[in-house]
Amino acid sequence: MRVLIVGAAGRDYHDFNAVFRGREEIDVVGFTQAPGQNLGELDETDRRYPSELAGEGYPDGIPIEPERRLETLVADHDVDQVVFSYSDVAHEHVMHLASRALAAGADFRIVGPDEMMLPTAVPVLAVDAVRTGCGKSQAAGAFADALDARGHEVRIVREPMPYGELAANRVQRFASHDDLDAAGVTIEEREEYEQHIDAGHVVFAGVDYEAVRDAAQSEADVIVWDGGNNELPFLRPDLHVVLADPLRAGDEVAYHPGEANLRRADRVIVNKENSAAAEAVETVVENVRSVAPDAEISHADSVVSVADPDRIAGASVLCIEDGPTLTHGDASRGAAAVAAERYGARERIDPTDAAVGSIADTLAEYPHLDRVLPAMGYSDAQIADLERTIRNADCDLVLAGTPHRLERQVSVDVPIAQVEYDVALHDTTFDALLDRHADAIGL
Repeated sequence: MRVLIVGAAGRDYHDFNAVFRGREEIDVVGFTQAPGQNLGELDETDRRYPSELAGEGYPDGIPIEPERRLETLVADHDVDQVVFSYSDVAHEHVMHLASRALAAGADFRIVGPDEMMLPTAVPVLAVDAVRTGCGKSQAAGAFADALDARGHEVRIVREPMPYGELAANRVQRFASHDDLDAAGVTIEEREEYEQHIDAGHVVFAGVDYEAVRDAAQSEADVIVWDGGNNELPFLRPDLHVVLADPLRAGDEVAYHPGEANLRRADRVIVNKENSAAAEAVETVVENVRSVAPDAEISHADSVVSVADPDRIAGASVLCIEDGPTLTHGDASRGAAAVAAERYGARERIDPTDAAVGSIADTLAEYPHLDRVLPAMGYSDAQIADLERTIRNADCDLVLAGTPHRLERQVSVDVPIAQVEYDVALHDTTFDALLDRHADAIGL
């Protein structure tokens, strides 16, 4: 069988490694890479999944092509099956791709969790979401803190973000900022790793998750899976916690594979209730009860704070937010905008006229943004564009709602105030939730 895997540099590689690699009856003829997942459009250079990772049968590696060439690739390689392998897309988007594959003459498939989830030798507490930007990393960190306080040896395994050289990033271990610097990670990776490192937790990630699992469980007696986007966990969870966002009410049953996460959840945390309308919260709760009636529901606020809020009052501020939440996550604003309003900023400036290069292109591509700037930084050139954009902005203060420390990556004259945000459960604690599910995760 000849297979083409449609992906976005993450789940696609995992599906190959876990399900297709090493099978003599399967020939994976290529990967396609989607635009619109903060990856941009592939150029026409020879991009490949390396032979060191692909294994026997792929001495030249596996070609990686732009998704727009799907029909041509099906025809040229006589593809039998197109496999869909990426996340945080509307159900309609998935079926448009299915229609393209079917019209080209191939079968269409999505690999199920029983095949792609890896077993582990230690308990796994997985934290995922129905969309990107729900607060899952903050919740994962809170669970890790609670486990650490109980004396457990915790390791966090993070969803892949393989933006660098794939073979070199087969297994990544980050215990310090020096480790991040040595790996040359992007701003988007720092957004996910820094907060855990700052809390004293070791983070594992990479490309080959069998090897990542083995490395993490060699050090841990419990693993916390910190999911990316709204993807299913790659490690089979003993406890599966899923976050939902009432600021995007209805998305919990309208996006792939977020709805699958929701339907498989042991516990659902409805976050950001302090910023959402009561009707939106009720819509989310009703949807959870409809599709996941056995899941327990917790309610939570996203609590925003700034170390010195007085300097925000009366100031003209540039709000910089977590990139993926604003772009393919479809949120119009984030924690920085909330902080600006809460602490009395005079205005949130529109960054459009200040934007340059790839940052200007991003703002043009996502017109739903409400006077906020995504912290895009997938390359040195894009970080330089971000720095120039900030320098061009006429403001008194930058409010950084991105989870990493922006001042470590850009040098600007205007002061930067870091916006922190945490998931605050109503009437309970993360430690108490561990007690509630102690049998499931062997505590």
